[in-house]
Amino acid sequence: MVKNSFLKCPFNYIGGKHKLLPQLFNLFPKDISTFVDMFGGGFNVGININANKLIYNDQITPLVELYKYFQSNTTENILNYIHTTIKDYNIKKEEKEGFLKFREAYNKNSVKNPLDLYILISFSFNYQIRFNNSREYNCPHGTNRSSFTTNMEKRLISFIEKIQSQNIEFYDYDFKDLNYSILDDKSLVYCDPPYLITNGSYNDGNRGFKNWTLKEEKELLNILDELNKNKIKFALSNVTEHDGKMNDLLIDWIKKNNYNVETIKSDYSNSNYQKNSKNSKNDINSKKNNKNKEVLVYNFKKQALQSTLEHFD
Repeated sequence: MVKNSFLKCPFNYIGGKHKLLPQLFNLFPKDISTFVDMFGGGFNVGININANKLIYNDQITPLVELYKYFQSNTTENILNYIHTTIKDYNIKKEEKEGFLKFREAYNKNSVKNPLDLYILISFSFNYQIRFNNSREYNCPHGTNRSSFTTNMEKRLISFIEKIQSQNIEFYDYDFKDLNYSILDDKSLVYCDPPYLITNGSYNDGNRGFKNWTLKEEKELLNILDELNKNKIKFALSNVTEHDGKMNDLLIDWIKKNNYNVETIKSDYSNSNYQKNSKNSKNDINSKKNNKNKEVLVYNFKKQALQSTLEHFD
């Protein structure tokens, strides 16, 4: 599959994996019964997977409800609602008044139409999804930058068609509460959690989402160990180094279990953590190399597999 054939999330999800899909899918097994997108986010990975069954999970309940709405409503009705609402509230790219009025109405409504979140995202700064600790949407207007463009509409149409053609279940569970007992040895659990040593707004505990700390990191690694024990495949995206900080817990865990690890060439130009793509050395223990080192850790075989320990010499 070539890069241009991958569907992209119909909004620009911060930290999304769309650009990395060719690298990830080159490593993933080809025969997958059930694919679990544990921290689904923008769904760039799961929506492009060829599997008999997809399980999407994310802690942001309004986002999960949005995907469910895409799954159960016609494209025509969805687009009509979006265009009508944008017109009724006079939401524009050039000025914030209509956006702020709509955002206030969204926060006051006890029963929300999931599409209202999509409209807010479409006109928000950097297309971010952000809530305060009272679960009120509080992302500012993306003045002269963000809007529901023709390109976004085309992506949305393709996204809806794909969701409705796939066998997908959507959940908003804590990752520890997913039912992993239903999986078999052809299942693949993919994890793209908040990165412990980065500064992403999604893992600081101040945006209406659960904080990601050392405790959560350890709990996730324990779950992956249990999956491995039960001969269930997993793949974990993470960073071992960021701005001079090392994720020693992750590095020690990889070494201890001799899990396979592949360095991923990444560049999140729109994200709060950015990659230095000029340096291509593979020593992820050296603070003199890349300021950011993204890896995929996995417990299954691939062709021409490199030794795990080569990445730590």
